[in-house]
Amino acid sequence: MTHDVPVGRRVAAERTFLGHPRALATLFLTEMWERLSFYGMRAILVLYLTAEVADDGLGLGESSATAVYGTYNAMVYLMALPGGWVADRLIGARRSVLWGGVVIAAGHYVMAVPTRWSVFAGMTLIVLGTGLLKPNISTMVGALYDRDSPRRDAGFSIFYMGINLGAFIAPLVTGYLGEKINWHLGFAVAAVGMTFGVIQYVVGRRKLGDAGERPADPLLGADRRRALTRVGLAAAALVVLVAALALAGLFTVDTVVNLLTAVTVLVTIGYFTRIMTDRELSATEGSRMKAYLWLFVFAAAFWLIYDQAGSVLNIFAADRTDRDVAGFTFAASWLQSVNPILVIIGAPLFALLWLRVGHRVSTPVKFAAGLVLNGLSFVLMAAAAQAAVGGNRVSPWWLVAVYALQVAGELSLSPVGLSATTKLAPVKYASQMLGLWFLATAVGDAIGGQVARLAETWSESTYFLTFGLASVAFGLGAVMFARHIRALMAGIH
Repeated sequence: MTHDVPVGRRVAAERTFLGHPRALATLFLTEMWERLSFYGMRAILVLYLTAEVADDGLGLGESSATAVYGTYNAMVYLMALPGGWVADRLIGARRSVLWGGVVIAAGHYVMAVPTRWSVFAGMTLIVLGTGLLKPNISTMVGALYDRDSPRRDAGFSIFYMGINLGAFIAPLVTGYLGEKINWHLGFAVAAVGMTFGVIQYVVGRRKLGDAGERPADPLLGADRRRALTRVGLAAAALVVLVAALALAGLFTVDTVVNLLTAVTVLVTIGYFTRIMTDRELSATEGSRMKAYLWLFVFAAAFWLIYDQAGSVLNIFAADRTDRDVAGFTFAASWLQSVNPILVIIGAPLFALLWLRVGHRVSTPVKFAAGLVLNGLSFVLMAAAAQAAVGGNRVSPWWLVAVYALQVAGELSLSPVGLSATTKLAPVKYASQMLGLWFLATAVGDAIGGQVARLAETWSESTYFLTFGLASVAFGLGAVMFARHIRALMAGIH
């Protein structure tokens, strides 16, 4: 398998990138540009969807727009599953990342076309491309090091910085261009960013050595033909379904969103059912998967609230926040840059914290802390919404404080969840568990998109307070079950 190739040793004598294999620079920049394009488009998506047609927006209601946003995020993470399969069984991680980048760029260019249909066609392409790129570029980073290399974790930390650097810069650029000049110009800049990413990836491909060159477990002969036939039949069935909905007059935004939400939940149920009923799992592995199911539910509940930063909170920033500074009104989407910069600042602090507390604080308790902090952020938003009653505009520092609480929650749950996923994974499903972890985000975003519809019919303060207190209660409940879940983890802390 490509993971076993000691590429790190082979390139050690060559030029390095911050003391790491030079290939890390290529992957770092590819991911940075991809995240720049992704978060740049995402920062203005809901604002464009809800903007009046007279202002060159799409004119959707907030209910439909927030549901579209949540479903779009869900599909990005859901497609990591087939994207990983394509790399492992058909074309390898390296080609998957390349073609993924090309398709993402094409999606952004389509969104730059000033027509009503372009945004949905473009998002479809971006979802497909991200499914190919996102899981497989991480695989390639791992392939640069020996499994037990002490530099492996540090390499991923540098790579993670690329993600957040792109996420920080993106809204500042696309937000200004999209909100102040033209929405489609903002989408076009995201396209140019991804194009830069693809170009530098192609230029730097020689530095990658053997990383991701070949499929890890390739399908050959009759098996390959059978798999491609099934994919073709599934694609044909999808086309027939779309055509049938269109002919019946049911091919609407809300219908598609509802169907995709149902698909996300059903895929998750099917995935867990398959693993939990597998008789080849040992008793210990079965117990650990029961514990993981609890953690999965906690994570989905967390992302349900957290990822509303780009939808409900973004709309609040545009409509209820005083953004005037010395006579200049900054773009509402600029506040989307707060989260990534706080992650960059907070990640090393939380890493030090978890090192200090060691096993005294278990994984379930850390998840519970994430849920409580996330809930408190919405309780704080309820106070901000109450202060904005009557048309008052509140200080943007309310949102900064909200995002600070959410990032503290994210750093309590997200990296801990990644680590727990690898430790609790049954041997048989080790390579698939990262995709299962992505599913938690997909489920949270899909259901969160539906939940966010209530923000249009409920008062803002009621909406935020209800779901904030629900998350806090869920987190406190998780603390009560922590000992039971830890017992199910069978020796894993």
